[in-house]
Amino acid sequence: MNQLFNMFTRLIARRAMNWGINKGMDTLSGKKPGQRGQRRDKQTRDLARKMRTLSRLTRR
Repeated sequence: MNQLFNMFTRLIARRAMNWGINKGMDTLSGKKPGQRGQRRDKQTRDLARKMRTLSRLTRR
């Protein structure tokens, strides 16, 4: 019985830990709709596009 209780407790604790970590990462990455997150996403896309074109130019 003790083994089942420990297994169940670990399962619940692991899910709670993962949920909390995911919430924190979503908050930090700006996944919530808002101006800051959208602006940061646009800047990231623009930077990625510039880096791709730069890498294409350096290969030539």
